[in-house]
Amino acid sequence: MAETELPQIYLITPPEIELSQFPDQLASVLDASDIACVRLALATRDEDRLSRAADALREVAHARDVAIVIDEHVLLSERLGLDGVHLTDAARSVAKTRKELGKDAIVGAFCGASSHEGMTAGENGADYVSFGPVGTTPLGDGTLAEKDLFEWWSQMIEVPVVAEGALDTDIIRTLAPYTDFFGIGEEIWRAENPAAKLKEFEAAFTA
Repeated sequence: MAETELPQIYLITPPEIELSQFPDQLASVLDASDIACVRLALATRDEDRLSRAADALREVAHARDVAIVIDEHVLLSERLGLDGVHLTDAARSVAKTRKELGKDAIVGAFCGASSHEGMTAGENGADYVSFGPVGTTPLGDGTLAEKDLFEWWSQMIEVPVVAEGALDTDIIRTLAPYTDFFGIGEEIWRAENPAAKLKEFEAAFTA
């Protein structure tokens, strides 16, 4: 049996960041671990705040050859020189976004726990599909993206898949054989030492 490749880390920013501190924090995590992509996922809709955050974090990511995408804001993604966009409305706007941003941009789609939405997003040109939450969280309607979904996806579908939402080391161990990426965010930023917390999670990839 061929050795399966280990999942990669897809790093998600906290919903609120302090611009005087967070870029340094991000830099230390990017320097400590191998990160495939960073997602700017701020809660604010304020264009000025988003733009300033994107400028600061793009500099940190691109200096380390790490791609950076933004949640939802297709126009800002292009204007701010980011690498693409993460869509949160499942497959609905994938085709339109792909057309707008062109073939080189990263277009990802969050599809909850729906394999149907995931397949449609892939057919419409998504570079990756993300399922979640994978752990129990008071957010959302309580529907979880279960191990079966990832297992089925890894056997049947070629589009890369991200597991995200309320991760812990047990869930990581369970899903590691079936997912291409772990979308890790609040789980490490809440820790005293985010880089060390991420290492803890990484250790579970192979466990």
